[in-house]
Amino acid sequence: MTLVHRELLEYGYLNAPVERLQSFGLGTRHVLTLHKSDQGWKIKREWYLDPLEENPDLISDSDHAFPSRPGANQQWNASDRQASGKTRYDRVKAVRYANKYAGLAWGAGNQNRYNRKYRDYTGFGGDCTNFVSQVLGDPKEGGGLPMTSQWFANSSGGSDAWVRTDGFKNFLLYSGYGRLVVKGTFEKIALPTPDHPRGYIGDMQPGDLIGYELKKGDVDHFAVIVGFDENGYPLVNCHTTDRYRVPFDLGWDKTTKYLLFHIR
Repeated sequence: MTLVHRELLEYGYLNAPVERLQSFGLGTRHVLTLHKSDQGWKIKREWYLDPLEENPDLISDSDHAFPSRPGANQQWNASDRQASGKTRYDRVKAVRYANKYAGLAWGAGNQNRYNRKYRDYTGFGGDCTNFVSQVLGDPKEGGGLPMTSQWFANSSGGSDAWVRTDGFKNFLLYSGYGRLVVKGTFEKIALPTPDHPRGYIGDMQPGDLIGYELKKGDVDHFAVIVGFDENGYPLVNCHTTDRYRVPFDLGWDKTTKYLLFHIR
């Protein structure tokens, strides 16, 4: 049996009014093996990915200087709509796609279904890279970056660079579609420096990407930045588990290396 779990969570900032609570959505699948006995049905086995599994002792440290970009989402919406269509990558459409097809997560569109034009890789190692490739490259609803002989998808599936994290990372770098802004822990990418007073991540734009690395040289996950909360905290969407406007580091810890990719 497969069960779908969708969840809405709300959060607030210390010293902020209670009515200023903000929200995000999560979604995951629970796969259960059931056994029937004289007493009824019993669960023999259950498997799922927990989007909130995190060691509280390893949560990254922050300080009063982060986030430092209030209202960033509203500023981007106004400026980028004017620029939409003038460049090859349409960030407005990319973010709309990410919100529409964020899957099981509370708040996502399309009746919480993935885009059925594409194969679902959830049971084949994860669908996160397949999803961000769609965000960038879907020709009708997404960002519109042209597919290539190395990076493509069709009704039967996607290429290695389209669906695998490390293949996609290498494609971004060598195709010129993306630029690696920085790689490092939460402290390195988020906290202000003289050259980056908002932190590296404070300079990223909706439609840019974040890669997550747990083991050296091996990217485990990709997510797309879709905006910022009212205090300027970067929010992401992704698949496996499905997330809708979730703080970018939730579920990761101080050992995680973040790779910030600006899409050209």
